[in-house]
Amino acid sequence: MKLYKKIFLSLAVCMSFASCTDWLDINVDPNTPTAESAQYQNRLPWCQYYLSHGYMIVSSNTTYYCGQLAAPTGSQQLGATKWNLAAANRANNGQQWFLVPCASNLKDMYDKAMAAGAYHYAGAAKFMRAFGFMEMTDLFGELPYTEALGESVAPKYDTGKAIFLGCLAELEEAIELFQREQEPSAAPLSVGDSWNDGDASKWIKMCYLLKARWLNHLTKKQAGSYQEGKYDATEILACLNKALQSNSDNTLIRHTDTNGPTHDVQGWDETVDYSALFSTVGMNNNRYYVTATFYENLTNFGGYGVEDPRADKFIPWARSQKSANSLDGIKWSADGKWRRSLGVDLQTNILSNSGPFALSYNNSTNSWYCNTTIEERLGDTIYIQGRSGSKGYNSFKDMLYRVYTTNDASAISGAFHVRPSSPTAMASYAEACFIKAEVLFRQSDKPGAYAAYKEGVKANIDFVNGQLKTWIAEDASLVNCPSFTPMEQADIDAFLNSGLGTAADITLGKIITQKQTAMLFTLEQWNDMRRLDYNPEYFLNWDKPFEYRNTPTYWTNVPQDKYPRRWKQASYETDYNFENLKAIGAEIPGALDLPIGAGVSDGAWYNSDQIWTLPIWWDSNQE
Repeated sequence: MKLYKKIFLSLAVCMSFASCTDWLDINVDPNTPTAESAQYQNRLPWCQYYLSHGYMIVSSNTTYYCGQLAAPTGSQQLGATKWNLAAANRANNGQQWFLVPCASNLKDMYDKAMAAGAYHYAGAAKFMRAFGFMEMTDLFGELPYTEALGESVAPKYDTGKAIFLGCLAELEEAIELFQREQEPSAAPLSVGDSWNDGDASKWIKMCYLLKARWLNHLTKKQAGSYQEGKYDATEILACLNKALQSNSDNTLIRHTDTNGPTHDVQGWDETVDYSALFSTVGMNNNRYYVTATFYENLTNFGGYGVEDPRADKFIPWARSQKSANSLDGIKWSADGKWRRSLGVDLQTNILSNSGPFALSYNNSTNSWYCNTTIEERLGDTIYIQGRSGSKGYNSFKDMLYRVYTTNDASAISGAFHVRPSSPTAMASYAEACFIKAEVLFRQSDKPGAYAAYKEGVKANIDFVNGQLKTWIAEDASLVNCPSFTPMEQADIDAFLNSGLGTAADITLGKIITQKQTAMLFTLEQWNDMRRLDYNPEYFLNWDKPFEYRNTPTYWTNVPQDKYPRRWKQASYETDYNFENLKAIGAEIPGALDLPIGAGVSDGAWYNSDQIWTLPIWWDSNQE
């Protein structure tokens, strides 16, 4: 939109476009580039940065809808955990991080790249536009697309179907562009590419994975051609044959823990080197607890009695000393110096009863306690939050978080996904395997589905183990903490061979639950819950949270017979483009039937108390 474009141009002077080889390092340039002079290869790494960070910020919220993690603090995370929808989303962040610093650059980047014969940069521009607008329609349903980022100050809205098919077309154009040979005078993709180091083949595989992902969202549609918005299993499998074939094909963003001097000037003014999940979750108090649902699925998946070797890496630990008085049921490290958290049961009133209460540490007696007078909360020492430390941001000596920085006994481990240098997976082989497993299962090919399902689990375990080995290589002292210790091959084999079931008893629920485990902190978790209608048969050990089921005020937004289906539009839309937003309601089945609550003077569908429950296009059987 023109509004966003103007905002970006006014801020552009704050950026210095440089080669990505030093990860967005700022050069001192007296001739700060403008939108007209900035070169395509220098735009790319910044667009990649804001696109990926915006996606992870969104995912740091939507993950909590899905019941694997709980957050007793942070308005958005707590709201999502309890299904208090009025306090739950990051709508403004979601739109702003994509549209302002990323999408507003993409047309100029595409045009300049095409003029220079730099087709791979043009492909990257098309990929990012498709990725971002598909993310927006996943969240909001309808938004300006065909007129977005153009000259109109009030661009018209497009339907979810139009946006979906448009993004597919742009992705297919990206594939064609990446397959071209660039002109000899064009900048090599490696000059600007901070994701794949200029490897066009990895971009192509990522494009095909996204196409398969998006087409698999259409499971509520009739079978037919994807070009008509129908469920096309044949095309999904064809895409997967051209997508990632091993972990070496993954598109990973490698973050660092240095707290470098380069800051993002259009977001939160934080250093650009560490992970967005560290910023939104890992560095904050009480934002990450594993739930009883996630704990059970990690420690006794399917009731097979074999612990997932990833359990020690996804469930936080605290440095402690095992004794004869230690509680039963808590896992300790072999040397008795670390204890693992238990899972927070969201089927109890713990969140509405001040819990789980964060651990405190008595530096005099070297003991953990909960600093509260609430009797029920005194025992919350069994729960350990996933707060992570940082050498860069916290100036700690390693990535363990210490309540007392000078006392190693007060350390907690953090968790795999939310550390400053935790990698961001933009495309993973594991996801490709799980999509294939689902499609084959729907075709009644249980042996094929089981093989793909097992391979997906293995791929994620190997990915996690690879990062653990990297962390230990960087800091050997971390090997004594079970959260960092690489998984033993014997434990991996035991789980893969005895903890996943067999081809004979494979179910869609096992496939989807393992996919949720492998894709923690991705929007796909919520996408899968919506298209599968929150069915507990597909999300093992899951149920609606206690607070939602027992707080009638929450039913104002989500009645008891409905579920969270979308986010309410960002304030930028409701404040400045409300006429077009109101008009699109006539083209959305069910929009004009939404109840309009007291105090909504304009009678607009998008201001309904129950807007959260309106399915987006792919989450319905609409044509």
